[in-house]
Amino acid sequence: MAKHHNQESRDESAPDNVVPISGGEDEKTPITRDATALFEQVTKLLAEKLELTDTLVRRQADFENYRKRIERERQTEHHRGIEALIETLLPVLDGFERALAAHGDAGYENYRKGFELIYRQLENTLSKKGLEQIDAEGKPFDPNLHHAVEQVKTTDYPDGTVVDVLQTGYIFHGKVLRPAMVRVAANSAQQSSQAN
Repeated sequence: MAKHHNQESRDESAPDNVVPISGGEDEKTPITRDATALFEQVTKLLAEKLELTDTLVRRQADFENYRKRIERERQTEHHRGIEALIETLLPVLDGFERALAAHGDAGYENYRKGFELIYRQLENTLSKKGLEQIDAEGKPFDPNLHHAVEQVKTTDYPDGTVVDVLQTGYIFHGKVLRPAMVRVAANSAQQSSQAN
């Protein structure tokens, strides 16, 4: 009878949802099952977090690349607009240069000073926007910067040297806007000595 009473007290003290531990290796305790489930859930959440962080980093990089591309395109469009304006103004600069070079009359000197002032203002305004003159006279001919319209036979300059600029060339932000129209030395004496 004491044995039966002892069995009852053991059953009363054990909670209803707890499965008694038996000697089998395949059976897990409720604590082990709960820990395994929590571990799997935490592992899954960490994997999702890593995936979301990776996606966020990629999106931020994509956005930064997009922002830089838009900025480059905006800058290019800005330069194109200024370039188109400058191209329409180049004949005005040419006209000023011709007017300043044409008259040697003393009575014309006051007008000449006014023309020079206007020419310099226009030239300075355009140079602030990125326009540069191509320095051609006395330099070796460069087909990237110069447009040769005539060869001049001379021994005063080395062969292939620009001897005269007929129309000023311009560069805009590193790009040749208009090549300089030039005359180039053709030194027949130097050519024949090089041939020998």
